[in-house]
Amino acid sequence: MQEPDSFDLEGAGATTGTEAEPEATRRAAGVVESSRANRGWWDRNADDYQIEHGTFLGDGRFVWGPEGLDEMEAELLGPPEELKGKDVLEIGAGAAQCSRWLAAQGARPVALDLSHRQLQHALRIGGSFPLVCADAGALPFADAAFDLVCSAYGALPFVADPRLVLREVRRVLRPGGRFVFSVTHPIRWAFPDEPGPEGLSVSASYFDRTPYVEQDEDGHAVYVEHHRTLGDRVRDIASSGFRLVDLVEPEWPLWNTSEWGGWSPLRGGLIPGTAIFVCERD
Repeated sequence: MQEPDSFDLEGAGATTGTEAEPEATRRAAGVVESSRANRGWWDRNADDYQIEHGTFLGDGRFVWGPEGLDEMEAELLGPPEELKGKDVLEIGAGAAQCSRWLAAQGARPVALDLSHRQLQHALRIGGSFPLVCADAGALPFADAAFDLVCSAYGALPFVADPRLVLREVRRVLRPGGRFVFSVTHPIRWAFPDEPGPEGLSVSASYFDRTPYVEQDEDGHAVYVEHHRTLGDRVRDIASSGFRLVDLVEPEWPLWNTSEWGGWSPLRGGLIPGTAIFVCERD
């Protein structure tokens, strides 16, 4: 079975040395197993990821997905000139490119990631903001510590219970604060993860919420990705105390001729690849 689309290519099944290729399957995977597997995957694969995709992401851009939608233009967190002095938490920061852009606008970002190795790349690139290695389901911050929280393909697609993350985000947000996050568009789970014509035919049920798992020879998960339908995402947001104010489905721009995993100009011109949820805490 082919993996679902993932902007961070977390299902690429990369191995080192003489390790056996993991087995791809669909099976149940809980909160602890998912967190442990994905932390290990990113620690092993962060170097290759930054080599392959660092140029597209840049050192100080804020890109919401493989379509290339830039926060400077999208203003989903608000006008750039209004970010000055704001306390902002980035979840699933990777090498902290988005936090670096936020800092350049005068904001006070904190970059959080599950992977220690990804944060080492953030240190390599540089920046004066804090880096925190922690699980998004247990944020190590005080209540009402941030004005804004953002996540570009971080955490939400890879946790067994996204409501744990959403409730933690609500806790650390100040009243009136905004949380914006992007994930693989749920409809992509019905299609093969292929950039060409073979990726345009439905091959699985959109309603099958069984997690995608890559596991080793002993059956231990080494990577996990979880599917939520569009309706699931909306219900998760509402039940966690947020108000959904916008749902953005970026169209593939003519300037972007690159392929990234299952994303491509061909597929991007026909079906959505990214969903961005703009939420506010009352």
